[in-house]
Amino acid sequence: MPIEITTLSNGLRIITDAMPRLETTSLGLWVGTGARHETEREHGISHFLEHMAFKGTRQRTAQQIAEEIETVGGDLNAATSMETTAYYARVLKGDEKVALALIADILQNSSFGRPELEGERQVILQEIAATRDSPDDIGYDLLHDAAYPQQSVGRPILGTPASVGSFTAGDLRRFLGRRYGPGNMVIAAAGAVRHANVVRHAEALFGGLTDGRRTSGERPARYVGGLRHSEKPFEQSHLLIGFPSPSYGDEAFFTAQVFSGLFGGGMSSRLFQEVREKRGLCYSIYSSAWGLRDTGLFGVHAATGTGLMGQLIDVIGTELKRAADRAPDEAELARSKAQLKAGLLMSLESSSARAEQMARHLLMHNRVLGNAELMAQVDAVTAEDARTFAQSLVESEASVSVVGSGRRSRKYAERAAAVVGA
Repeated sequence: MPIEITTLSNGLRIITDAMPRLETTSLGLWVGTGARHETEREHGISHFLEHMAFKGTRQRTAQQIAEEIETVGGDLNAATSMETTAYYARVLKGDEKVALALIADILQNSSFGRPELEGERQVILQEIAATRDSPDDIGYDLLHDAAYPQQSVGRPILGTPASVGSFTAGDLRRFLGRRYGPGNMVIAAAGAVRHANVVRHAEALFGGLTDGRRTSGERPARYVGGLRHSEKPFEQSHLLIGFPSPSYGDEAFFTAQVFSGLFGGGMSSRLFQEVREKRGLCYSIYSSAWGLRDTGLFGVHAATGTGLMGQLIDVIGTELKRAADRAPDEAELARSKAQLKAGLLMSLESSSARAEQMARHLLMHNRVLGNAELMAQVDAVTAEDARTFAQSLVESEASVSVVGSGRRSRKYAERAAAVVGA
C-alpha cells in the first residue's frame, strides 16, 4: 500500500506506511527541535526534557508509564539529536492507541516534580561523566567544537554539568511551550498499521494542541575549523579529521556519501586497505559524511598506538590528496554506490527505521523521498564528482582533534592539519 499522509487542522502531520505480513507496529512522534535550537543558557535542555518526559505526569507515575507499555508487550523510548527529538514505541498490531496515549500524556502533562527533577539531573550528570571516560566521545566533542566554535551545532547534545545543574521545571515548561507546537511535529507509523486508526487516535489525543508563540531559535551554522586536543591518557590515541561538507538539502550531499564509501566506508575502501590491511597501523578506520539543514561535516576517525600516529597521519594525507588528484575508476565507484544503496534498502526492511525515515523526511523536506528517487541520486554521482569533492576537502580548513597521546596530542593535531591541507 502507498504511504498515506493527513494533516490535522492544527498543523500536526500523520504519516503511515502499511508493511504487509508484519505483526507489530513502530510509531512515534518526532519534533523538529534539537540541540541546535538551544540558547547558550539552555545548552542540554532538549536532552533533559526528553529524560523528564518519562518521570511522571499528572495522570501516571514513572512506574505506571513503564508498566502500561510493557503490559501490552511494547517498549517506549526517546532520543535527542541536533535537529530533532523523537518519542517512539513498538507494539503489537492493534495496540497503537496505547503507545500514542502514553506519548501524548508525557508530552502534554509531565509534572516535572522536584524529586524527579533532581533525581534525573543526577542521572544525566553521570551520563556526561561517562563520556569523559570515552576517547571517542571526547574526540567528537572536540572535533565539533573546532568545526563550529561558540555555536549550538558545535556543542555536545548532553550539555555540561553547569548547564544541566541550572535547569528548573519552569525552564523545561518554557522550552516545551516555545518549541513543541503541532506545526513542528510529525506522527509516523509503519508496520501492521491502518492509517485511519492512527489519524483518529491522533486527533483525539493531540487535536487540542496549538502552536502558540514559536520562534525558530536556529542560527545559521558557520564552519570555521581549527585544532583541539586532550592530553588525557588512554590505551590508544584517537585521530579525528573533519572538513566542511554539503547539507542534506544540497545537490552534492549524495556525492559526499558516495565518496565517503569508497574512501573509508568498508573493507574494500582505500583507507581500510592501505592503513589496516597493507600497513597494519590500526584496527579500525572509517570516514563518514554528516548533514544538517544548512551545513555538513565530512570526517575520518582512526585509533592507533601513540608511536604509530605519525605514520597514520601521513598515510591519510597521502590517500586524500591522491583522491583529489585522480578520479576513482568505475569499478570502485560502483562498489561504493552498491554499498550505499544496499545499506539504505536493507535498513528500511525494519518498521522502526521506516517510521523514522518518513518523519525525518517530512521535517527536513516537507515530503517523503521515494526509494527510486534516492537510488537515482546515488546513481547520478560520477567519478569526476567524487574527485572534485575530494579536491574541495584538501582545499578547506581542516578541523582536527587528537585524544590519548598525552603531551604529544597537540603536536599530532598540528601535524595532521598540515598534512591534509593543500
